[in-house]
This record gives sequence, C-alpha cells and structure tokens, in this order.
Amino acid sequence: MLKQAGKLGTREKLAVLIADDHPLVREALHQALDGERDMEVVAEASDGEEAVKLASELKPDVVVMDIIMPKLNGIEATGKIKEIAPDTAILILTAYDDDEYVLGLLDAGAAGYLLKSARGRDLVGAIRAIRSGESVLHPKIIAKLLKRAIIAPDGEHKASDLLSGRESEVLRLVALGMSNREIAERLFLSQRTIKAHLTNIFNKLNVASRSEAIVKGLQWGLVTLENTEDRLQD
Repeated sequence: MLKQAGKLGTREKLAVLIADDHPLVREALHQALDGERDMEVVAEASDGEEAVKLASELKPDVVVMDIIMPKLNGIEATGKIKEIAPDTAILILTAYDDDEYVLGLLDAGAAGYLLKSARGRDLVGAIRAIRSGESVLHPKIIAKLLKRAIIAPDGEHKASDLLSGRESEVLRLVALGMSNREIAERLFLSQRTIKAHLTNIFNKLNVASRSEAIVKGLQWGLVTLENTEDRLQD
C-alpha cells in the first residue's frame, strides 16, 4: 500500500517519509507530524521496497521507519536508502531493541533509534536533531551498547593518544544524548566550536556519525557506563 503526497517545490519544511506496515501507526504518525509547522509528510510506505522506491524518487529529508516490514526489513531498507539517497537521515521507530537490530541498523547508517514507547515530543525532537546532523539514541539503546561494549586490549588504544581532554569531554556528553546546543551551554562554548570538536573526533576515530563515535568510544574505553548512568535513569 502506498500513500504519497505531492513533492515539495521547496524545502521550507522538513520532508518526511513514513515507512511502517501498520496502517494505524502510519496514520497516527502522519497526524502527529502534520501538526508541526516545520514538517510535512510527503509519502507513506507499508513495506521496505516501497520505502526504498519513494526515498529514491522524493529524496526526503528524513525517513521514519519500522524494523519488521514485508519484502525488505528496516536494516535492508536503511542500507539501500543510504546508498541511493545519502543525504536522507533515517530514524528507526520500533518496538524492538534486540542487539542484532540495534547494531545492524547503526552499521547500515541509521542516524537515530527510538522505541515506540517514546513520547510524541521526543519523536518530533529526534526528527529535527538527525536532520541537523545529530544522532538520537533512546536511553535504553545507549544502555544496551554500553553493557555489550568490549574494551580493546591494554596498550592498543589510549585515550590520551587519540583525543584531547576537551574532545574526550565532548564525546562523553554526546554519549549522554546531549545536543550540540546543550553541550555548548554545558561547556560555555559556541555551537560552532562544538561542531569543530566533533569533526576532529570523527576524524580521529575514523567514524562518520555520532552513533559510530559512541560505539567506538565504548569499544576503546573512552566512554563508560559511569559516564551515562544518571541520564539513563531519567
């Protein structure tokens, strides 16, 4: 099933594609996002193949996608969409938080991962955040990554050899789920400076997103459970 709106003549609003195999979920999401002045749902798809086709045609700013869908699942569809529309940000909205899904979707290029238990304002905020280049991970997902992270052998990677003190601090705040604005306010720096630090972090860790930086930071011991436990209890 396919429901498509007219293409946007300009991008004054964030163009959003919804991909979910449940009609009621699509309808609820459509209604929620239509109430936002800076967003417009340009299409709906009920399976992964439709999502890929529509993303190729419309090049939406954001795709809000479920994991379990017919024809192509969320991981497969995410990978294909990032190949044909690399500028499109993908937000996973699902009831599933199994390890294989979480890691598979982050590897495929998803910029955000929210559980369907999240509040409506969290979804809207997440869409805006990933479009601005930030990543969004539900606190339970961060906890899952933290608990399964494997620290590299001693001497293979040292924080002092990789990141400066300020960069390490920024990475820890990123792992807390803080936005660039929140980090800037916490450290009394400009958002431009925070973006520069993130660029340096990405280059030094050889990653392309905040999600990848968190994962690698966990693997190399640059981020620990103690860094984030207070946030996870909110």
